[in-house]
Amino acid sequence: MARHAVAMPPFAADPAAWDAFVASSPLSPYLQATPWAEVKARNGWGVRRVAVGRGERVLGCQLLLHRFGPLPWSVGYAPRGPVGPALDRELVLDWTDALRSVARRERVSHVVIDPEIEAGGPELEWFLEAGWQACPSPQPSRSRWIDLRTDEERLWGDLRAKWRQYVQKARRAGIVVVEAGTEGLDEFYAIYVETALRAGFPYRTAATYRAVYEAYAAHGRARLLLARDPAGSAQAALMLVGWGRRVVEPYGGMTQRGAESRANYLLKWEAIRASREAGYAIYDLWGLSHAGIEHFKAGFGGREVRYVGGLRLDVRPLVRHAVEAAQAARVLVARRRLTRERRGVTPGEDP
Repeated sequence: MARHAVAMPPFAADPAAWDAFVASSPLSPYLQATPWAEVKARNGWGVRRVAVGRGERVLGCQLLLHRFGPLPWSVGYAPRGPVGPALDRELVLDWTDALRSVARRERVSHVVIDPEIEAGGPELEWFLEAGWQACPSPQPSRSRWIDLRTDEERLWGDLRAKWRQYVQKARRAGIVVVEAGTEGLDEFYAIYVETALRAGFPYRTAATYRAVYEAYAAHGRARLLLARDPAGSAQAALMLVGWGRRVVEPYGGMTQRGAESRANYLLKWEAIRASREAGYAIYDLWGLSHAGIEHFKAGFGGREVRYVGGLRLDVRPLVRHAVEAAQAARVLVARRRLTRERRGVTPGEDP
């Protein structure tokens, strides 16, 4: 049982081959594809891909590295990693050893992951045995998945009766859903900021969302949908990002008028329907951040998914404490900025 004798799969060094590997994995997380590394590079994040293989058994991650200020240390984050065809205990131990070696070489204080592993199975114990510790998850710890491998009539029937009524109400009001592309990004951002300020969640600069859309659109994996009223005004917006067999809705929002017209219900339904037509197998509603969002998304069917949560691998524990203190201060500044903006202060730069 020589864990250090495993081979590093050659595809880890080839971006196109890596993307194909991620797409072939059961859940194909879009945050593990190379476009996400391109987006994060704008904010100073580097990338290393760490994978191990024993025959056809392969496990790997795209590790993002970020250095804070003048410190010679970096933090590592593998969003929604690692990925692979299947997990087993030995592969987790092998991959953790390889990741720890890379982290030491790159002067990384600690690494955080939030794997898409459903809670309740044996997998968490394998990670804990390898040296990982539970920590807050940077990504949503719960979501809803809608199985698109069925006909449209079945999907429509899975909506709650009231939700179907709201979809029809929006249609009767003349709301139409259009694919806007790059030209709709300004309207999308205005709606997203309005939603963020109303609901109290943080947001980033318009350039950030443009970068996400353009990075995935270059691979044919991003869509921007707007729900317009008869006058042509956008009342709701949704950005879809897909990879492999799954499509995700990471960003969306609605205006106050959109809430009244139920434009967001029609928009969500059309996104689900169109994603099925595009050949995706899973529609991921992403996060269930609070009771209102959870209630809204549950009305579209599917099943709730609970992940094991965040995991942290300490490489240099003392350095990690200093880095986390700096991160906490940064988050505090961002929250204060959001509070000022909700009181009417002009929005500032990306937190």
